[in-house]
Amino acid sequence: MANLLPSSSSSISLYNLPSLSTLNNSMQRHLSFSLHRSLSLRNSPNFPPFSGRNSPNFPPFSGRNSPFSLSSIANFRRLISFFKVVSMEDHSSSSSASGVSHKHTNRLGLEHSPYLLQHAHNPVNWYPWGDEAFQEARRRDVPIFLSIGYSTCHWCHVMEVESFESEEVAKLLNDWFVSIKVDREERPDVDKVYMTYVQALYGGGGWPLTVFLSPDLKPLMGGTYFPPDDKYGRPGFKTVLRKVKEAWDSKRDMLVKSGSFAIEQLSEALSTKASLDKLPDNLPQEALDLCAEQLSGTYDSVNGGFGPAPKFPRPVEIQLMLYHSKKMKNTGKPGQADEGFQMVNFILQCMARGGIHDHIGGGFHRYSVDEYWHVPHFEKMLYDQGQLVNVYLDTFAITRDSQYSDIARDVLDYLRRDMIGEGGEIYSAEDADSAETEGAARKKEGAFYVWSSAEIEDILKEHATLFKEHYYIKPTGNCDLSRISDPHNEFRGKNVLIERSSTEALAKKQGMSIEQYLDILGMCRKKLFDVRSKRPRPHLDDKVIVSWNGLAISSFARASTILKGEPDGLKHYFPVAGTDPSEYIEVAEKAASFIRRNLYDEEIKRLQHSFRNGPAKAPGFLDDYAFLISGLLDLYECGGKTRWLEWAAELQDTQDELFMDKEGGGYFNTPGEDPSVLLRVKEDHDGAEPSGNSVAAINLARLASIFSDSQSDRYRKNADLLLATFQIRLKDRPMAVPLMCCAADMLAVPSRKQVVLVGHKSSTAFDRMLAAAHAVYDLNKTVIHIDPSDPEEIKFWEANNIKIANMAKGSFSEDKVVGLVCQNFSCKPPVADPASLQALLSKEK
Repeated sequence: MANLLPSSSSSISLYNLPSLSTLNNSMQRHLSFSLHRSLSLRNSPNFPPFSGRNSPNFPPFSGRNSPFSLSSIANFRRLISFFKVVSMEDHSSSSSASGVSHKHTNRLGLEHSPYLLQHAHNPVNWYPWGDEAFQEARRRDVPIFLSIGYSTCHWCHVMEVESFESEEVAKLLNDWFVSIKVDREERPDVDKVYMTYVQALYGGGGWPLTVFLSPDLKPLMGGTYFPPDDKYGRPGFKTVLRKVKEAWDSKRDMLVKSGSFAIEQLSEALSTKASLDKLPDNLPQEALDLCAEQLSGTYDSVNGGFGPAPKFPRPVEIQLMLYHSKKMKNTGKPGQADEGFQMVNFILQCMARGGIHDHIGGGFHRYSVDEYWHVPHFEKMLYDQGQLVNVYLDTFAITRDSQYSDIARDVLDYLRRDMIGEGGEIYSAEDADSAETEGAARKKEGAFYVWSSAEIEDILKEHATLFKEHYYIKPTGNCDLSRISDPHNEFRGKNVLIERSSTEALAKKQGMSIEQYLDILGMCRKKLFDVRSKRPRPHLDDKVIVSWNGLAISSFARASTILKGEPDGLKHYFPVAGTDPSEYIEVAEKAASFIRRNLYDEEIKRLQHSFRNGPAKAPGFLDDYAFLISGLLDLYECGGKTRWLEWAAELQDTQDELFMDKEGGGYFNTPGEDPSVLLRVKEDHDGAEPSGNSVAAINLARLASIFSDSQSDRYRKNADLLLATFQIRLKDRPMAVPLMCCAADMLAVPSRKQVVLVGHKSSTAFDRMLAAAHAVYDLNKTVIHIDPSDPEEIKFWEANNIKIANMAKGSFSEDKVVGLVCQNFSCKPPVADPASLQALLSKEK
């Protein structure tokens, strides 16, 4: 998606490429990137990344915001120290149709990535990222054309159809460049380098990412989506190629020096180091309060959400507000606590009722283009599903309102139904686009998900009127709530299901009980699901990404205990399956086992990043380790075997070895072993996905409360230094790092609470006590369970925390499960029934 932020400065068009000498001179004097301004805008919910639903006929950038415009020349040196890489949120998606026979086949046909395979039959002579391509560029002495995207990226495939399938464009690329395709989900390290460059230089970025490199991989210039021909005063892709070729031939030295200079300055700016060994005592609370205040200032009290359209779920912001609300309640500020919680409550309800939620098949789409959470970008990403389940589970734990547990189940059941492989692996994404009919040459966004009023009437017969009123279905189509819902009439006559009225009021209007009304709605959704299942499905990216699986493992594991708090006899309606919660932990264990079996080297104790028909070439990155460790800790705490905890600690040791800056603090996002990756970033921004550093800080706090003595001290010391590394960010712009604000406060808590369960784990009493231990929302709590009759468990605890081993031996009873609530392993009197344990935890501050 072309997505460039506006600049108040005048710009230099690509049509005037000779004036790039101005850029080089200015960079050497001032370093010409206005990073802090662009990142502040990019991170702000008040700044929409784009307006409406962009299409090739609606220019995603124009005039001075073209990908090759240059702006804010004088600000870079002063501002670059504040630069932090953002997690881009403007994903879009599609998949191009593949033919039976192919005129062209290139090197990408040997790859496993779905995205690379989609381009294997372009006339462009694509290379994958690697030495063969680099050597060819050096041999021919030509620049590299680098195109980065992912398989469910809509604008990536628009550019493919318009340019990469064109024989004319392919000839220009093949004659003048060495062309490289990168799957940003398979190689996030490569994407990070050049996305950072484009964001820094042009004030924004997105996918497809288009960058021109020297043969030694230094960036020369870059942008995002380009139409094939000049339009709206912007250069088309063919013009861009000609201008880059001219500049390479006539001004090569200047281009190469500019690229080298940019990388040097970015590297310097991103080498954040801690000035202290821990945060100042008052900063964690101040950062937490300021982040909550800043988010509250962007709250949409009419439609829910933080900031205007387009609306992204951003679970990290909801996590911050829940955590802050709990903190306010515990410190005697119930008014502030209730205010923050009511925001979360309303946002989650609006999302669940909106079109961003797939009412027919379950799960959530990427974002809504309008302020109503109505018309979504229809792509579904695994990282959204895992995080959203957890915030709905947390809200259920606080309220005991089954509308939240029902949505958590809705998402988990969608994943089980559509996104899990035979080995238990969880796939990465589903496309937004699909064919309207079998064999259609082109695909349309949302085709799989939208409905005409006539279709509803034909399928639902006598219940059609009830269903249409409930989901705001209209004969002319319902994408009319906002002027930006469907500005180009792509969904004319189509409906995206949205709930706009109270279920209670609608049931009363029909003269029905709530249960009778919900029965009919569930039956109708099942009929529509069956019909929809016969439509051409969106492309499934069946790549297995370790980090995203870690997020899903966490949600499945936590659901297995928290959902046991639902009232007895609760009825579920399609698409929720209403399974026994214990089945969810089996899903989590199978996913973890798949990763250990296929993506972990037991000898060197290292992860690989992703899997499809075998492990990909890329090593595990920081997010893979941090997110998986978090998932394994949840898996253990929710009743999993000690081996998951042991693996989490093992992975933490490897993470420290590969990524930690032992002097400057914090973790780099890559191991730093690949010379083709020019930047090594310490990322802190909590965006669509949390940052690896934020998750790592929480992991270290949790591990420190489980293990004892020197091991615990080491975890805590590393966490303190990590947070101190990002002191300026926490102080000046906490809204960009909401999860890190939570982590800082967790580390500042004098002592985490330990809930220790002792007894036979095969008993139903243990299951009830475990559910009680997780029934109360509290992120500053660790659940430890031990069966003293299991020699392997006793051996593990004797080696890692003798206090736990001794506590278990002293509290063990053959006929009951005992629960102890402790701090620093100093415990209150034991309890032996779930109600008493839950009451004790509810009283604890």
